[in-house]
Parts: sequence; structure tokens; C-alpha cells
Amino acid sequence: MLTVDTIVKSYPGAEGPVPVLRGVSLSLGRGETLALTGESGSGKSTLLHLVAGLEAVDSGTITVDGIALEGLGDRQRARLRREIVGVVFQQFNLIPSLDVAGNIGFQARLAGRHDPARDRELAERMGLAPHLGKYPEQLSGGQQQRVAIARALAARPGLVLADEPTGNLDEGTAEAVMALMRDLVAETGAALLVVTHSERLAATMGRRLHLERGVIR
Repeated sequence: MLTVDTIVKSYPGAEGPVPVLRGVSLSLGRGETLALTGESGSGKSTLLHLVAGLEAVDSGTITVDGIALEGLGDRQRARLRREIVGVVFQQFNLIPSLDVAGNIGFQARLAGRHDPARDRELAERMGLAPHLGKYPEQLSGGQQQRVAIARALAARPGLVLADEPTGNLDEGTAEAVMALMRDLVAETGAALLVVTHSERLAATMGRRLHLERGVIR
């Protein structure tokens, strides 16, 4: 489902390019779960953004479901995120003008796969059913996080990318939400890549890799 082959990424700095990823490679098949750990600044979120097609690599290749990202334009990358890749952002990125129900179904509508029954099921299982008519500003950080997870799963993507998906949840709730997220992903046979600082969360995934100074250790 996902192949990352020797990717390199740098950002401009005052004294020249600052390397962030230095030849990173990994693979992830359908139905597999992978935790990517590492200190802040190690390049974890950058790698996730590259896989999501939000940024371009300097060199190397990324293939998602047989599609090479390097040959895609902005519109094609956006379509990939609508139809194949579900992303749970660290900052939620909920739409303020839409209520919880509208946010959950947003990506699925764009992909042409909106299923109200699926939305209701996700809301129930995420504990969001009492809040469907509320807007993001009326929710706690943990509730917003669960909306973001439900939105990413609503269109049944083949690859789910999650950047610190439990960062705004207490430990007990985090474990419950991640267990539910793994169950929901497994039910559709999707692949799951999670960026996390949590050793406990990483230990629950099928595999784990550690990123240190832009290199997989």
C-alpha cells in the first residue's frame, strides 16, 4: 500500500539547506499498522506530510497504492487524499463553519463515497453522537480530535496517516481511542501509519520504526 524509497528532504536555512530526512525508506502493506517514533525535530511529521502529498521530496520516491507521488500535480495529490489517503492532523484542521456531522462526512462527500450510516456508526463508536449538532469551537480538544479521526475514516481510505492522534487525550481515553481506531482500520483492511511520542501507543502497533536525525534507526 505504501513504499517510501530513499527519500531526502531539506528546508532552506540562513546558511544553506537544512537536511530533515536523509534517505528514509519504509514499506507498509494493507492491513498492517506501523508506529513511527522519534524526538521532536527528528522529521516524523515531515515524513507524514510527504506521504500525504502535502509537500514534495527533494529526491527518492513515494508510492501509494501503486501511484508514484512524484509525477502528480497539486490537483492529483488532492484527489489522492480524498479517495485513498485519510489524514488525522495534529492540529485537527476541522472546518469551523460545519457542525460535527458535517465535519465527519466532509472528506467522504468530496470522494463521492458519503454514507450517512457510516457517519452515524463512527459518531456512536467515537462517543460523538450527543455532539453532532455542535461546532468545533463548542468542543473540547479531545472531542475535536475524535471528530478528526472519524472524518479520516469515513470514506474508508486504503491508507490512514495519523500525526499524534491522541496528543490531546488523557492516557486512559487515548488507549481506548487508539484501540477503536485500530479496530476500524482493520475492518476495512486499510494500512495505518501513526506518528507518536508515546511508547505505550507504539507498543500496540504491529511494527515500529524510530526516526533519529532524519534517519531510520
